[in-house]
Amino acid sequence: MKLDSLKKLYVEELRDLYSAEKQIVKALPKMAKAASAPELRRAFEGHLQETEKQVERLETIFENLGATSRGKTCKGMEGLLEEGEELLKEKAEPEILDAALIAAAQRVEHYEMAGYGTVRTYARLLNETEAVGLLQETLDEEGETDKKLTQLAESLINPEALAAAKK
Repeated sequence: MKLDSLKKLYVEELRDLYSAEKQIVKALPKMAKAASAPELRRAFEGHLQETEKQVERLETIFENLGATSRGKTCKGMEGLLEEGEELLKEKAEPEILDAALIAAAQRVEHYEMAGYGTVRTYARLLNETEAVGLLQETLDEEGETDKKLTQLAESLINPEALAAAKK
């Protein structure tokens, strides 16, 4: 496809995000299962439900545009999740693995926030008012997830990882 308009770029970026979200839906249960801290497990499980709603929002946007969500694989997310998979294969203390899982999850969140901020701006320029609201809702959720992960890391997970390393 020739990217000769902002609208085509917008649709391509939306497809990239859709692919990313679908990959995350598959990865989050594995991350939740690998987490040893119940608080972290619950955070991943809660974000899975949120992510499924985010996929639905993207599907609504595609429907409104009369476009298909298919045709793109998000290579960036594929790489981030592959790094996370490598973590799961490491022989790590449970507390250290939890800290590593948060680090991997936050890289994913930041990647998503960059993508959603971009497409929200495109939607605004293209006068896609409903899409702007839907994309902002997702962007807000991603930011909240990042804040929750930071709070969990700073208050519980990272101190436990430090203590485990001193054993």
